[in-house]
Amino acid sequence: MTDVDSGAGMGADDDFEALLAESFISQEQLEGRVVHGTVVAIENDNVVIDVGLKTEGRISTREFGKVGEEIAVGDAIEVFLERIENALGEAVISREKARREESWNHLEVAYDKAEQVDGSIVGRVKGGFTVDLSGAVAFLPGSQVDIRPIRDITLLMGIPQPFKILKMDRRRGNIVVSRRAVLEVTLAVQRTELVSNLAEGQVLEGVVKNITDYGAFVDLGGIDGLLHVTDMAWRRINHPSEALTIGETVKVQVIRVNAETQRISLGMKQLLEDPWEGIKVKYPLNAKFNGRVTNITDYGAFVELEPGVEGLVHVSEMSWTKKNIHPGKIVSTSQQVEVMVLDVDPERRRVSLGLKQCMENPWEEFIAAHPVGSEVEGEVKNITEFGLFIGLAFELDGMVHMSDIDWDKAGEEAMKAYAKGDMVKAKVLDIDISKERISLGIKQMSGDPFSEADTMKRGNVVTCTVAAILDRGIEVTVGDGLRGFIRRADLSRDRSEQKPERFAVGDKLDAQITSIEKNTRRLALSIKAREIKEEKEAVQQYGSSDSGASLGDILGPAMGRARELADADEDEDDDAEPDYGDTQVEPIVEAEDAAPEVEAEAAEPEAAPEAEAAPEAEAEPEAEAEPAAADDDEKTED
Repeated sequence: MTDVDSGAGMGADDDFEALLAESFISQEQLEGRVVHGTVVAIENDNVVIDVGLKTEGRISTREFGKVGEEIAVGDAIEVFLERIENALGEAVISREKARREESWNHLEVAYDKAEQVDGSIVGRVKGGFTVDLSGAVAFLPGSQVDIRPIRDITLLMGIPQPFKILKMDRRRGNIVVSRRAVLEVTLAVQRTELVSNLAEGQVLEGVVKNITDYGAFVDLGGIDGLLHVTDMAWRRINHPSEALTIGETVKVQVIRVNAETQRISLGMKQLLEDPWEGIKVKYPLNAKFNGRVTNITDYGAFVELEPGVEGLVHVSEMSWTKKNIHPGKIVSTSQQVEVMVLDVDPERRRVSLGLKQCMENPWEEFIAAHPVGSEVEGEVKNITEFGLFIGLAFELDGMVHMSDIDWDKAGEEAMKAYAKGDMVKAKVLDIDISKERISLGIKQMSGDPFSEADTMKRGNVVTCTVAAILDRGIEVTVGDGLRGFIRRADLSRDRSEQKPERFAVGDKLDAQITSIEKNTRRLALSIKAREIKEEKEAVQQYGSSDSGASLGDILGPAMGRARELADADEDEDDDAEPDYGDTQVEPIVEAEDAAPEVEAEAAEPEAAPEAEAAPEAEAEPEAEAEPAAADDDEKTED
């Protein structure tokens, strides 16, 4: 072998080794990628594809049938090379994965450019749907299907339609798409064009697309308008489904157009005749009509006079007698009632109606049957802090104020004698129809006992009956129940007899009126004043200066001392005994009252000498001094 041959052989070996090394490097780099291949044979259910690299692979014909591809020998096709050789010495390839890789490459470009992609909804999963994007599987959330919630999505399944990619992660194989975003863009363009061509008052035709509790959405050909329930008809409609159905074609009028928010308000009743035209002529005041109750609220009931015209019967105009009661307990929905027109306001589209005005007024009937001053009888329905409510005829109630229950007892004390259910008699004092009030009085059933006091004067002597025994005196009644009081110090002139316990309830006694107290409705009486008055009258009747020596000459010194002692006793009585109200008894001490027995002796024909009379006059005051001291001790013990 020559050197030349030797060099040439060495060069050929190096080239082969380099080519062999390059082929191995290329095989490793091609795994996991899409490669070009040629269909060399179709055997039963497999397609044999030559991918080069001195190896072939097999793909099931089902992978081609999913997309409707037609395969023939000699066709060039792209496949995904998973690995070079398997256990059989063949390449592992996949047409489906190849399409997926192609789709991902296309989707990445569309995602970067924010372009729409085509796909089809193929299945339902939790929270949404699956979408086939030319081999790549994406997730469509339920909230991204349409602009408004759709209950049935069957019509959208398997239909090619555009989607927008919201999120994409190739490493994890996640794609999130939205159909709603595509519709919003399309709708925005259509709205802008349609809104620019709309004008208020324009009449259009549309299709009812959706119905809610407050109205219906009408499709005007690419844009939706809201038809509110109050604009569907002049009459009251409780729910839009009463007047419309989904898919129905309706004629509407454009009421308002907001170019900024692209909101359109529609109306149907505006295309009909307004029943409120000439409403005052059709429904004059105080006229009566028949209507149907359409709605009941807490404040009244609505009555339909004609389709589109309703009036309100306020709860205060429903019944003459039933107050603070829910209207539903007086009338019911769909009930036919007779009402009177009370007021009509065409501008505010309001009619005020009255239900009770079509019934007999029980107040007028009550006045006719029971005028002021007549007597009534009823049951105590309620007791409040200010009086009694009495149930009367014609389902009316009258009130007896606490001040009209008893002549003498205070209001709260007088109400304690009554309970719910008691039957009472009362006199009608006043009737106010405008305020719907009847004032009654129980005490007026009997005469005012204090009225007798108008015929009495201070100083009169009256006969009393003992009503109660108290420590500070006795309570008495005069005449037909006039109340009076005799304090302890006024029970007798004799201090030893000034004891309330010596009297008993029911005893009759005479006393002098010392004071008439109109504010407390009582008399202040005194037995002591009566005794003094009687002694004074006896002295004036039987005593005389012509019967010998005068009493002043005989009893002068003794009368002076007796007067001083009497004045001292009166002062002690005022301090020791409690007063009753403002009662004051004026002490009556006269010269003739000092010694009536001596005065009787002086009236005899033979008068005693002056020297002998003086000792007797002096002895009498000393005899009275001891009981006075004893009385003071007794008062201290009391």
